[in-house]
Amino acid sequence: MLQGNHLTVRYGSHQVIDDLSFHLEEGQWLMLAGPNGAGKTTLIETIAQGVPYTGSILWNDQDIRSLKPSQLARRIGVLSQRNHVSYAYSVEEVIGLGRYAHRSGLFSMKGDDGKEQIEKALEMTGLTELRHASMLTLSGGETQRVFLAQVFAQDPQVLILDEPANHLDLKYQQHIFSLIRQWLREPGRAVLSVVHDLSLARMFGTHAILMHHGKSVAQGAIGEVMLPDSLQQVYGIDVYQWMREMLSQWQG
Repeated sequence: MLQGNHLTVRYGSHQVIDDLSFHLEEGQWLMLAGPNGAGKTTLIETIAQGVPYTGSILWNDQDIRSLKPSQLARRIGVLSQRNHVSYAYSVEEVIGLGRYAHRSGLFSMKGDDGKEQIEKALEMTGLTELRHASMLTLSGGETQRVFLAQVFAQDPQVLILDEPANHLDLKYQQHIFSLIRQWLREPGRAVLSVVHDLSLARMFGTHAILMHHGKSVAQGAIGEVMLPDSLQQVYGIDVYQWMREMLSQWQG
């Protein structure tokens, strides 16, 4: 579905993404893991066409640079970490913005209004009772859920998520990741997400890219990537031992 070839991103003399390639196929949940500064979020921004890059990103063998923004939005939905609303839009209005890509023109009201998708997105993210609430009154976690609902309402084929559990309490971390897994079960869909929590990556991911200094240290099936030596290389600690110590606090 989605393929990156020899992607490189530079900010001045600093190389943030260094000749990185990847494949995302139908049914996969590809986790981007690695320490802060590894280039994970920049890779998300690159796929979203938010930063200049060299190399190519292909959608079914077509360079996505050739796609109109509305065409790209019907294929790829992006949830970033930096979501901000400065006006008193309602929750439902913000979620409805995800349907603009399905209208016949920028200022046209014709086309699919997506009421069914909006209702489903509200229900999936537990926001039905807040549908008329002002965005200015929401907590950080509620705001994150609204923008995830917006991406669900957009109804893309691929979800690109930058820390989807950011600001969420444990209940909604579990809820959101389970929802994404459920969404992924539909044919013709795939997910790529940045995660810091390696336990979430192991539990929900099918595949992973382990990044360090903008490079891919390891990539492939999740069990082939999250190995002790590779994790030690990028995190500088024995991750397996640390996880065991953390688990031991809950035993006995």
